[in-house]
Amino acid sequence: MGPKLSAGTSKNRLARLFSNLKGTDVVLIANTDRADPNFHYLTGFTSGLFESSLLLAHRDRMHLFTYSLEYETGMEEKPENMSIVNIMADARSARAMLGKLLKGKRVGFNGAFLPFETYRHIQSRYRPKRMVDVSDGLSATRLIKDGTELKHIRKAVRITKTAMREIPKYFKEGMTELELMARFDFIQLSLGANESAEYNIVAFGKNTALPHHFSGNTRLRKGDLIIIDAGAVVNNYYSDISRTFIFGAKGSARQKEMLQTVREAQKKAMGVAKSGRKWIDMHNTAAAFLDSTRDGRYKGEFIHAIGHSIGLEMHDNPASYLSTRKLEPGMVITVEPGVYEVGFGGVRIEDDILITKNGYKIL
Repeated sequence: MGPKLSAGTSKNRLARLFSNLKGTDVVLIANTDRADPNFHYLTGFTSGLFESSLLLAHRDRMHLFTYSLEYETGMEEKPENMSIVNIMADARSARAMLGKLLKGKRVGFNGAFLPFETYRHIQSRYRPKRMVDVSDGLSATRLIKDGTELKHIRKAVRITKTAMREIPKYFKEGMTELELMARFDFIQLSLGANESAEYNIVAFGKNTALPHHFSGNTRLRKGDLIIIDAGAVVNNYYSDISRTFIFGAKGSARQKEMLQTVREAQKKAMGVAKSGRKWIDMHNTAAAFLDSTRDGRYKGEFIHAIGHSIGLEMHDNPASYLSTRKLEPGMVITVEPGVYEVGFGGVRIEDDILITKNGYKIL
C-alpha cells in the first residue's frame, strides 16, 4: 500500500474542489467496474479496486460506501476525515444513510464518468433536490498539483527517464516492437513503477511517422528510427516521456536534421511556458518554427498538440493546445513537438514540465 493521505491534504483538496463549484452541497463520485480518477484524488487510495463504491464528499469530510472486498483496505488507507460503511454488512442501514445524505440536497456528479443508469437510480431512489454536472470543476481542481501529487509524478518521471537511458543496450536487429516494449515495461517495473502506462508506444522505421502507432511485429533493422513514447504509474500518477533513437548507425543527414529540428522546436515552446501565458502560445510557437524552418521543409508535418496535462490520467485534463486558459503554477504538462513524413519516418521528443511562479522546471 502507498502512503496514507493526511487529513490536512485531504481537507485542502476538498476546500479547493468546493471553491471551484457553485450551488453544490455534496459531490457524488460513483465507481463502475473501475474507479473514477476523482475517487483516487479525493481518497488518496493506492490499493483496491473499489468497484461500484460510492464516495460522498462534503466541504470538510467524506463518506465512503463500499463492500467487504475493499472494506479493510479502505480502513487502512482512509484519511482521518473519512467514514466508511460496509454495504454488505447492513444494506438497509447503508441505504438509509445514503438517503439522509442525498435527499433534498444539491448533488454534484462527474458527468464525464457517471453511467446514465446510475444517474437515474440516484435520482429516483434518493430524491436529491437537483443533480449538477461538476466535471469541469473536478478537472479544474486536479489541474493544479499539490506536494503529494508532485512527489508521485516526479518518481514516475525518474523511472521512465532512467528506462529511456537503459533501453538502447537492448536494441537488437530483428527484434519486434512488442519485444522491445516488453523489455521497457520490465525495466520500469524493476525500477519501482506500480505498472506501465496503458498506451505506451514503440515504433520502428516507417511506423515512426504514425503518432498513434499500435506496436506490433515489425522487426528492427539497422538505420531505423525508433520512437518510444511511454510512461510509468506510481501510486496512480503518470509520467509521459518520448525519445527518438537511430539504431545501429550514425543516421542519415535527413534523420539527424529531423532530430535537431524537433529539439529546437521543443526548446522554443518551453521558452514561452510561463505563468500567465496562454496554453496555446506554446503550440503556436512550436508550429510557427516548424512550418518556417529549413525552407519550409517541415511545413504541416506537426500534426498534434504540443502537449497535455498529466496526473491521475495520462491525459489528465481536457485542456490542450487549443485552450486559451492561462498557465498557472502547479500545472504539470507535457511538451512534445514532432514531425512526421509518411513513408520515411518521424521524430518526437517529449518531456514533462512543472509550471512555476518564475517559469518552468523540467521534471
